[in-house]
Amino acid sequence: MPISSDYLARAAKIKILLMDVDGVLCDKMYFMPDATGQIVEFKGFDAQDGIALQWCQWKGMRTGVISGRDSPSVTERARQCKMDFVYQGHIEKIPILEEIMAKANATAEEIAFVGDDLTDIVVMHRVGLGIAVANARPEVKGEAQYVTQAKGGQGAIREVVEMILQARGQWGEILDKYEARG
Repeated sequence: MPISSDYLARAAKIKILLMDVDGVLCDKMYFMPDATGQIVEFKGFDAQDGIALQWCQWKGMRTGVISGRDSPSVTERARQCKMDFVYQGHIEKIPILEEIMAKANATAEEIAFVGDDLTDIVVMHRVGLGIAVANARPEVKGEAQYVTQAKGGQGAIREVVEMILQARGQWGEILDKYEARG
């Protein structure tokens, strides 16, 4: 999906990047027994997504997750990535979005949300920038202002962060920090 001028205008206003977890921030869930026979969950997260989320913090953009499932793996990943908002176990995401907006004193147009499944559409309809990952359900892609080229858990969040930072005029500062020639 090409990047439209409407998308860039919306992206330039983003102050909070929120996302679903399963299928967006991670691509796989593994369930294995520990030594006592208790089931332990593991998730696969993308390393480049992680550093991109830290760049958000450096550049004054807050981040967070709203997930229908509750997982210690997500809690730890959110801590590592310095996320501001971590809400798990919430299939009904609108009350959580409203709580985040109130806590952050943010307007809908200042929030982007990245999703992949039907439960995410209602959030996408209420924020300034609704984004679907490449592996999202067709119905979700149809409602998004942008669909990533990367799949969830495979660099989709990195792609989103880079584009938002570009739209905000901050991507060059990231490249300069690492002495990268863009």
